[in-house]
Parts: sequence; structure tokens; C-alpha cells
Amino acid sequence: MARSEQQQPEADQAASAAPAPAPGTPAYADRVYRSGGGIAGGILVLALVLWLGIDALVTGSGRAPWLSLAALLFVVPLLIAYTVRPAVYAGEDHVRIRNPFRTVTVPWSAMKHIKARFSTELFTHDGAKYQMWAVPVSLRQRKRVDRRMSRLERSAPASSGSRQAALSFSAADSETKLAQADRAIMEMRELADRAVARDDAAAQGAPVVRWAYEVLAPALAGAILLIILIAVG
Repeated sequence: MARSEQQQPEADQAASAAPAPAPGTPAYADRVYRSGGGIAGGILVLALVLWLGIDALVTGSGRAPWLSLAALLFVVPLLIAYTVRPAVYAGEDHVRIRNPFRTVTVPWSAMKHIKARFSTELFTHDGAKYQMWAVPVSLRQRKRVDRRMSRLERSAPASSGSRQAALSFSAADSETKLAQADRAIMEMRELADRAVARDDAAAQGAPVVRWAYEVLAPALAGAILLIILIAVG
């Protein structure tokens, strides 16, 4: 009995010594925005390029294999950069914009505003502008949503109370059917407003830019090799 009583304080001490969760940890995972059509088209083109390039490497003769290797080194990273790589990660404290050749991390406090006219762009308080490749603007989607809202307004009941209820329902229902860019902007603005209201230290700071050397290095090497082979030949 004395032994169990001795072990109990030791267990309590070990439990109290366990590390507590770090303050400011996001309660939810980052929201990820990507272009499904761009990824699908990029994968198809990439598969075709790889098939043709590998076939030339295996069955080609003379300078053909070297030219194919140089072309693959140059083209494949660019295809991945413009189609598969772009993504936007919106978290509780910041937004991370992964474009073809660089990744920009912007704390919510540094964001001035965000808009989508012909492209989705984020503006910071220091005057910088960052385009979001992963959130394309589709004017066709916007026109489709506008036509749907117009039909709902015309078909709403004539009485004021019923008409107001129908229009409020249609507006709430249309939020789930907004164009991709407009829906993404609405969600990111909500995240930014919550972060500014909380005044978290993690949401403060300046934008951080990192260049995608994993894309630039092989593409540059392929371009140099391709230029040398063409010049020598």
C-alpha cells in the first residue's frame, strides 16, 4: 500500500512535466486551393512529353538522345511548375502562396486586401502585389452564377415576406456555388479578419519570399545543355 502511494506522486509529477500544447497552434488544418483543371491538363501533357522524350532516349541515334535529355531537363520542370506546383495554403495565421517559381508567406496582418478581377491578387501594406496562380478567375463561372441568381429572383413569390425569404435562401444557397476565385477570396478574408481580431503574434510580421530553386536549377541546366548541343551541331 505504501508502495502504491509512493508511485502516485511520481505519476502526477510526470504528468505535470509533460509538455503542454504550444500556444497559438491553429485549431484547423490549412485550407488548400488548387486548380483541378490545370493539374489534370498538366499531367496529360507531362505524360505525353515523357513518353516522347524517353522513346527518343531509348531508340534514338546520334545526337538525338542527348537532345532529348536536354529537352526533358528543360521542359519537365517548367510543366510541373506551371500546372502541378501552384497552390495556396490559407491558415489561421498566414497565407502561403506557391507560384511556379517562388513561394510567398504572408501573415494576415501584412495583407491589405485581396481581389479577383481578371486574376486573383493579394496586396500588402508595403505596396507589394502577389498573384495567386492556383486560384484562376473564371468569367464563365461568374456569369453562370449571376444567371442563376437572376432566375431565382424572377421566380420568387410576389408577396414581400415570401419573396424576401426566398431571396435570402437563394443568396445563402449560392454561397456554395460561387465561382472558385470568389469563394476562395471570401474564405481568406474571413480568416484574415479572425486573425486580426485575435491579434496573435503568429499573424504578425512581414512577407517572406523563397525562390523555387528545385525548379529553376534543372530547367536552367537543361536550357544550357540544349543551347550547347544546338550550337555545336
